[in-house]
Amino acid sequence: MEYRQLGHAGLRVPVLSFGTATFGGDGDFFKAWGSTDVEEAKRMIGLCMDAGVNLFDTANVYSRGVSEEIFGKAISGLRNEVLISTKATFPMTDKVNDYGSSRQNLLRACEDSLKRLGTDYIDIYHMHGFDANTPVEETLNALNQLVQSGKVRYIACSNFSGWHLMKSLSVSERYGWSK
Repeated sequence: MEYRQLGHAGLRVPVLSFGTATFGGDGDFFKAWGSTDVEEAKRMIGLCMDAGVNLFDTANVYSRGVSEEIFGKAISGLRNEVLISTKATFPMTDKVNDYGSSRQNLLRACEDSLKRLGTDYIDIYHMHGFDANTPVEETLNALNQLVQSGKVRYIACSNFSGWHLMKSLSVSERYGWSK
């Protein structure tokens, strides 16, 4: 397996990762994608590990947390051998503040993901989408707090435009926060 450096960080990741959106199949949307259970997830993860793929991607919204739960059970005893990437931003419930990249939502979402995954840290924590309603400084400060606390090792983004990413990098650099 070929490995590359994650951005400008020292972490090396495989060029391929394995996505877990099919784990769970909770709700009509994710059921259409698949409904992988714990035993099948263990088998799939084993195949990945045998091929040198140790980076696994999930998200809190995949089957409303069930994907993270199944993945967490499937990697039991393997935590030091895998890299976990998960995401937050999209709503998990209909509650008014259960959405976006506010400090309140991110801190709660991270704690919830840690519990579902059965771990005390997340290797790569993605913002699943750009939140135009929350000041980028609030989001990045909250993410920096998660890194400083040891709950998150690296931060990343998904579904961002180039200019949103550049703005975020500029703000992080200005304040000396994690990029």
